[in-house]
Amino acid sequence: MFLLFPKPSLPLKNGSPELKGHALRFSNVAYTISNLWLILSGSFLLPLGFSIYEKDGLSLLFILQMVGMVLFSLIVRFFARTPTELTIREGFLTVSISWITLSLFGAVPFMASGFIPDFTDAFFETMSGFTTTGATILKDIEALPKSLLVWRNMTQWLGGMGVIALAVAILPFLGAGGLQLFKAEVPGPIKEKISSRISETAKILWGVYLIFTFAEIILLMLGGLSFFESLCTTFGTLATGGFSPRNASIAAYASPYVHYIIILFMFIAGVNFSLHYWGLKGRFNPYFANPEFRFFTGVTILAFVCIMAIRFLHGETLAEDLFRSSLFQTVSIITTTGFVTQDYEKWPLVTRLVLLALMFIGGCTSSTGGGIKNVRIQVLLRFIGTEVRKIFQHHGVFPVKIGERPVSENVVSNIIAFIVLYLLIASFGVLFMAGLGLDLDTALGAVAATLGNVGPGIGTVGAVENYSHIPIVGKWGLSVLMLIGRLEIFTVLVIFTGHFWRR
Repeated sequence: MFLLFPKPSLPLKNGSPELKGHALRFSNVAYTISNLWLILSGSFLLPLGFSIYEKDGLSLLFILQMVGMVLFSLIVRFFARTPTELTIREGFLTVSISWITLSLFGAVPFMASGFIPDFTDAFFETMSGFTTTGATILKDIEALPKSLLVWRNMTQWLGGMGVIALAVAILPFLGAGGLQLFKAEVPGPIKEKISSRISETAKILWGVYLIFTFAEIILLMLGGLSFFESLCTTFGTLATGGFSPRNASIAAYASPYVHYIIILFMFIAGVNFSLHYWGLKGRFNPYFANPEFRFFTGVTILAFVCIMAIRFLHGETLAEDLFRSSLFQTVSIITTTGFVTQDYEKWPLVTRLVLLALMFIGGCTSSTGGGIKNVRIQVLLRFIGTEVRKIFQHHGVFPVKIGERPVSENVVSNIIAFIVLYLLIASFGVLFMAGLGLDLDTALGAVAATLGNVGPGIGTVGAVENYSHIPIVGKWGLSVLMLIGRLEIFTVLVIFTGHFWRR
């Protein structure tokens, strides 16, 4: 059963019942965020374990990080009151501030260890992790200790399903207010509520996420990867983040078996996790009955066939490697994972344009993928179709349908506004980056890759490149695009409207 939870279109109407009549209680926001800091502090136990095992000298750093975050959280909790229920405005503000503060805390180990001493670079890398973008400023990834690389990939894994979704699952005090957080963080205009209680839905989704995490780690280890490499690669795969512990990304592993396992789990991560819940219970019909899943699968197959055919027509040998590399890169880009096995910048121009289009389309609703989302593209295409029909049948009534379900006009207008705003932000982003001296290919690639949470773009931020050469102002601009893309625009931009702050 689908429940429609459209995010508010901009601008919000004055007097909207969602925003009017309730003053912002900043103590509610502060108390909730402090709990998220506590959750994040516990996540440092895994890199701490690797640090102790590897004896890399960073153990004390991770211990101090955990202690400092706990103390800082307790201080905030001391001055703030326990919230009973968050309003929608408090939910939006909590989510936006949370992702920024978590990125600030997460950047500390990189700076304190001296491996990414620059604050801008450390924040960029961490924001890229938590938003599952995968854009990196590191020129030599393998130079970092394993404990830091585990933390780097863990930011993606936490951000994939959502730190706030995890909080909703384990923090009982949120109650009904957890719904506001869940709506503000989980991507997509249509969210499937598996249980009548939002906390149970969050627990189920995180449970499915954990099952796939353990499954991929085991399968990669059976393919010859070490536990460390399997762990980091799995974190980057299921979060559709793309951080790899190797400089060459997945190209570092010559095994076709490893490539196909990663292809499988990238595709899984790009699909609505609610469908996986039913699949794990032995019910596979929801997959084929879901219009977005069919559309997503169709677009993936079409793009893959086009890319492989174009490469073949340009002289490449029709072999398993051509099949595998074309499929891998197609799935990697449409799910916004960003792993690479070949330098697609050397492929024919048309294939790069296809990949660029896939960066904008992205994954499915309630997946860990980024981009505009397939269901929005579906609604837009159906809307265009109904408008064309009205030209010939002036008095006809043609509701927009996804499958057999009509989509309300409110949701249709919200989706169209989202797509228009997405493209406008992308356009202004390209102009901004070009104004900093980047060539047009790089500016377009960097904006598409960060706003869509893809990671590698085109130009000098392509498959085998990084973002280290981007000017400081550009890195901050791209960091903002990562956050906007991950929280799907309205969650961030709504707090900058006058209506949001009016009582």
